[in-house]
Amino acid sequence: MATVGRKPKPTLQVVREGNPGKRPVKDSVKFSPSDLNEPDWPSVFPGSSADELRCRETAGALWRKLAPTLSRSVGLVGEQQESLVDYCVTWARIEQGERALSLEGMIVMTERGQVKNAWTTILNAYRSHLRSLIGELGLSPSAATRLGGKATDDEDDPFD
Repeated sequence: MATVGRKPKPTLQVVREGNPGKRPVKDSVKFSPSDLNEPDWPSVFPGSSADELRCRETAGALWRKLAPTLSRSVGLVGEQQESLVDYCVTWARIEQGERALSLEGMIVMTERGQVKNAWTTILNAYRSHLRSLIGELGLSPSAATRLGGKATDDEDDPFD
């Protein structure tokens, strides 16, 4: 069930932005820095069909693109990498579904006549899940501002 009210800010963000209400600040869980390890994509996408091979390539390319960036920007560590794996899998499945829709069409013929392609329903579920992962990982501009970022020691900050 969804929680009511605003999402709590991470402790570092509260400290950085100040605490005007003087409410107690809970310590957040601190993970020691660890490397993100790329998953074994053949075990995530078993099978040897062209679709599965393409999903492996898509998910792997997305992982190699995002893992270093998220590690640097928001401090994503190995113990938290499952959300990134889930994002890569979801994106690969969305691409697979879009290809299938392009080839088969939105309406397909069955023994009962014309019906909506099942991929349309599946893609709606994947897109909903993708939106939640985008918010969790800070991959949209608004989500990135909500997440803040890892504290850095920038000496060239003009506002200090």
